[in-house]
Amino acid sequence: MKSQYLQDTALRYFLEVVRCGSIAAASQRLNVASSAISRQISNLESLLDTVLFERRPRGMVLSAGGEMLAAHAQKVTLEADRMVADLLALKGLRRGRIRVAASEGFGIDFLPRVIRGFQQKYPAIQFQVYVGPPGLVSRQVREGDSDIGVTFNRLPEPDIKIAHQQPAPVLLLMRKGHPLSRFKSVTLSQLRPYPLALPEQDTTLRQLFDLACSRQQLVFEPVLTSNYIQTLHNYLLEGDALSLTGEVTVRYRQDVLTMVPISDRALDGRYVEVQTLSGRTLPRIVEIFLDYLLAELNKD
Repeated sequence: MKSQYLQDTALRYFLEVVRCGSIAAASQRLNVASSAISRQISNLESLLDTVLFERRPRGMVLSAGGEMLAAHAQKVTLEADRMVADLLALKGLRRGRIRVAASEGFGIDFLPRVIRGFQQKYPAIQFQVYVGPPGLVSRQVREGDSDIGVTFNRLPEPDIKIAHQQPAPVLLLMRKGHPLSRFKSVTLSQLRPYPLALPEQDTTLRQLFDLACSRQQLVFEPVLTSNYIQTLHNYLLEGDALSLTGEVTVRYRQDVLTMVPISDRALDGRYVEVQTLSGRTLPRIVEIFLDYLLAELNKD
């Protein structure tokens, strides 16, 4: 990246050690001798009169002072990236890269469609997409590895700006023509006769479902659990099993799958969040994509 020339070498080396967890790993990533990286970090510690890392057998962990410097170095890096991108835009060069982190529910159908539609308007824009659980999506944004996070969330995250939030209740998912599909809403007790295929317990879907069942003193034993949503969806097509979803996850699969609301308030405590890093000014092309993303998210 051209932005590397806008940053102090010592800060760049320091930030890479933070990301990699060791000088040896940073040396490989940067293709720079370990001794050079170690010397730059020692110079920083001497200049700032503070220890930046706690040296441990399995790597290096930031001290309190190191955490403060890491936050500063990260903002310097992101601001340099933004300025380079905006300077290119001023020249009419529509090149650029947008990094998005997303929960799996967005990564299957919704986000690929949004990206493809955006690239039809801006064909030279490249995307990098990370898909993972909500906590890691926020971490990607917080650590500057992604420009935008799109996730389902229940609780506030530190250093995260919520660019957009909307309700994302947990819905019951089933094949078209399922016996429960004729109801406008169902109760948890109506699920008893049917097998359940549920996501893992680290998902917001499962956590809220388990909470609602606990409050009603209902116990369900799923016949299938998986950390891969597509496995659950495809399993439903073969019989009368039920699963859980949010609307956006299966927005484009309603030819074969049906969603029905579940009448329990505990299942309403989930939100779609579009996240950016608090205090960061986004590159212009990222702002344009953010507006496009929000417009697509709000479509019926």
